[in-house]
Amino acid sequence: MGEKKCPNCGKWSKWTQDLQDVCEHCGNELSLKEKENIKRMESHIQDREENWMFYIKETDPSWLVYLKKTGNFFYTIFMAIISFILWLVAAFPG
Repeated sequence: MGEKKCPNCGKWSKWTQDLQDVCEHCGNELSLKEKENIKRMESHIQDREENWMFYIKETDPSWLVYLKKTGNFFYTIFMAIISFILWLVAAFPG
């Protein structure tokens, strides 16, 4: 357990590193910045997933879903082969 300075009133409050902790003096949340960062990261991750070329939308027809799943399968195999080659290149000289 520690203490954290309240962003609202500027006084020190007990803090258990929980996002739900509130200030003992003014009652405001102590982790507003952390919550904003988590929301921003989640929205960024969601945007990246939706922009992926093999992202399957609910509105995609079945033939397109099949093509995207096939493309994702071959992409995974390709990346595995490339990763193995890079591992070989890094492992043998050392």
